[in-house]
Amino acid sequence: MIELYESQRAMRNMRRAAMQRGVVAVLDVGTSKIACLVLRFDGTATRGDDGIGAMAGQAGFRVIGAATTRSRGVRFGEIDAMAETERAIRTSVQAAQKMANMRVDHVIACFSGASPRSYGLAGQVELESHMVSEQDVSRVLSSCEVPDFGDGREVLHAQPVNFALDHRSGLIDPRGQMGNTLSTDMHMLTVDAAAIQNLAHCVKRCDLELAGVANSAYVSGISSLVEDEQELGAACIDLGGGSAGISIFIKKHMIYCDSVRMGGEHVTSDISMGLSVPTATAERIKTFYGGVVATGMDDREMIEIHGDTGDWDHDRRSVSRAELIGIMRPRVEEILEEVRARLDAAGFDCLPSQQIVLTGGGSQIPGLDGLASRILGQQVRLGRPLRVHGLPQAATGAGFASSVGMCLFAANPQDEWWDFELPVDRYPQRSLKRAVKWFKDNW
Repeated sequence: MIELYESQRAMRNMRRAAMQRGVVAVLDVGTSKIACLVLRFDGTATRGDDGIGAMAGQAGFRVIGAATTRSRGVRFGEIDAMAETERAIRTSVQAAQKMANMRVDHVIACFSGASPRSYGLAGQVELESHMVSEQDVSRVLSSCEVPDFGDGREVLHAQPVNFALDHRSGLIDPRGQMGNTLSTDMHMLTVDAAAIQNLAHCVKRCDLELAGVANSAYVSGISSLVEDEQELGAACIDLGGGSAGISIFIKKHMIYCDSVRMGGEHVTSDISMGLSVPTATAERIKTFYGGVVATGMDDREMIEIHGDTGDWDHDRRSVSRAELIGIMRPRVEEILEEVRARLDAAGFDCLPSQQIVLTGGGSQIPGLDGLASRILGQQVRLGRPLRVHGLPQAATGAGFASSVGMCLFAANPQDEWWDFELPVDRYPQRSLKRAVKWFKDNW
């Protein structure tokens, strides 16, 4: 735990140094594509003494290089074949560097999958003086009792989502305020350690330094939810190629994250098997003619299937669009039903606002928003990422929500556990507490 805290602090410092030098790259390692954006920082959005920075996306950075390549060696949002993924990352980064006419050494990467799990922690301390200082915030964060999340898992995000000073709750930043008792609620997200280690190793093999990691569902929510939705409560469903990421926001903080191990590639696979066509042909048919709501016209609209198997009759077939929709709809419904189950488990019904935003490449299927509102039973809209300076037109679609979110995450990072100096005297105390608890439970 302490080693992880130190490594996250080291990555934060590395990122800060790269931003001061002016250039950093963001990398979206997805199942269907790997996107790289090179950002140039002009220093206008650096935080002042009061810790308040410019609005995200308004100033501070500009995209000067962008490249996308087909993903290889990634399944369910996790690296499956190291050499293949390394080649794809190299291709993407080199093309982005060429466009930017600049070399980058540091990248911030995001990935989906890795079985994310959310935990809510709480901590409370008595203030030594009557004014909240940086040390008091560090003490209250370190007083949170970390649950036993199991071997082989690492903490990816640990963010204070709420502070309370005496009887006043809902504080965003309590520093400098007067009171006696400071308490906090923290959201902690853990993922499979192997997924992070593989990603870090792969980035290192590409001669790059990893200056930060983030969850794709989290950064997609940052870029796709408007400010009011983040404040009042909303869920972002990032429908990717290999997995569907779910993140819930309230008071501008993520309070829950999960993923469903199904995505757009499963729909393509169903079309490939249902129509007996290669995967590349199935992807093209899905992109041009796909949908989930059939109308009377779709029985008469025929789709020509051009194959190259050598069998003339098999290669020159045609199927109706209604038949294609009949193959796609059950799988899309299955993904949405899984998402519904995760939202119910998270208690999403209890939020004051229950807006759901669909984003990611898979959200572009025609008619998906209507089907989603029937299954999820909430207000559903399709989300596109915020516009940022210098972003090419080709990278402004829903499929680039996590890439744009990574830019905003790099420019205006939210406070996390490792941004504060943790009091060293807390380590032995927590270890002793845990040892006493173990003895009580086992003897």
